[in-house]
Amino acid sequence: MNRPLSYVLDGVLCEPRLFTVPLDHRQPEGPALTLFGRTLCRKDKLDADLPWLLYLQGGPGFGAPRPTNQNGWLKRALQEFRVLLLDQRGTGHSTPVSADALAHLSPSEQADYLSHFRADDIVRDAELIRAELSPHRPWSLLGQSFGGFCCLTYLSLFPAALHEVYITGGIPPLGRRAEEVYRATYRRVADKNRAFFSRFPHAQAIANRLANHLHSHEVRLPNGQRLTVEQLQQQGLDLGASGAFEGLYFLLEDAFIGERINPAFLYQVQAMQPFNAHPIFAILHEAIYCEGSASDWAAERVRAEHPELAWAPGQDFAFTGEMIFPWMFEQFRELVPLKEAAHLLAKKADWGPLYDPAQLARNPVPVACAVYADDMYVEFDFCRDTLKGLGSSRAWITNEYEHNGLRADGEQILDRLIRLNRDR
Repeated sequence: MNRPLSYVLDGVLCEPRLFTVPLDHRQPEGPALTLFGRTLCRKDKLDADLPWLLYLQGGPGFGAPRPTNQNGWLKRALQEFRVLLLDQRGTGHSTPVSADALAHLSPSEQADYLSHFRADDIVRDAELIRAELSPHRPWSLLGQSFGGFCCLTYLSLFPAALHEVYITGGIPPLGRRAEEVYRATYRRVADKNRAFFSRFPHAQAIANRLANHLHSHEVRLPNGQRLTVEQLQQQGLDLGASGAFEGLYFLLEDAFIGERINPAFLYQVQAMQPFNAHPIFAILHEAIYCEGSASDWAAERVRAEHPELAWAPGQDFAFTGEMIFPWMFEQFRELVPLKEAAHLLAKKADWGPLYDPAQLARNPVPVACAVYADDMYVEFDFCRDTLKGLGSSRAWITNEYEHNGLRADGEQILDRLIRLNRDR
């Protein structure tokens, strides 16, 4: 990939950058990955000695934001930082993972390759990049969701490299296995279902009709993939975001034209499914909770404890949330070729540590966190337990925002966190 040219956007100089890092940081002379990042600095501050802020995206498996103007959290950050938007390894333009890219490898080789795409390797990538961009000065972090998990890994591995840390909706559940996480988040999903169908009572009849139709008819998405009841349930993935209730109701409202499925509905469902375009999200989602243990398809196992989230003909339909299931590797077109590798990773029990609790307890780096009390994806009680063992941390606990608060009102949220860190 040739290095793209810089450009100016809304008064901000944007400079695309490429970095080379080893696939396996334990073997620095081995195979390499090319990472893509975008540095941003206001044109009127180019000559100022600004510190760096690294933004760590949620996921895992999604590239960094592609800004179209200077607004939201970015507007606040650019007042005093140079910002790096980094496509984490395997995402965006950073040696992206896909079935096609891994087709030349055997399933065991695919699993070994993919095992290097967790937070510990992402953080080691970032530290190599910091040594290039800011070799004599610690930088700051802003982590959203899974990016917050990466922040605590960074604090565990390289605390001296950090000046300040800001986390939104992303305090990891330290010391808890994957099944504990899903046992808690399934309860939150059930709460969201009750709230959604209470707000839009007519939606239950539409969802029931749609589920029965998909069960008894072969309905294809525009990409040729069969749409199943299980996939329809996964449209609840965004129920924990602000505005999601309305969007989901409008989706159901458009499902039928008379007795036929509306083609526009099918295009919208396909666009809302993230798994084909972002396979890491499915393949490694459970692994973000694993340290010295296998996930063993934890969400699938725990789901048996929640019959209200199952479905059978004649039963009321309910949505699932941010859960990954083995059947996905039989239904989603881009996941099918990675099925065997996914099963191998689900059984992998020798995952290394992601956090150092002792180091986090004595952490000297100021950490300010926005913790969302009604978060569907990150269990509030687990956040509080982790924060008790995180030194130099301060939390703003609020139910004003859902998990996507940084996207919904990022300028205000980041400003509040900056003031929380500085006012000590």
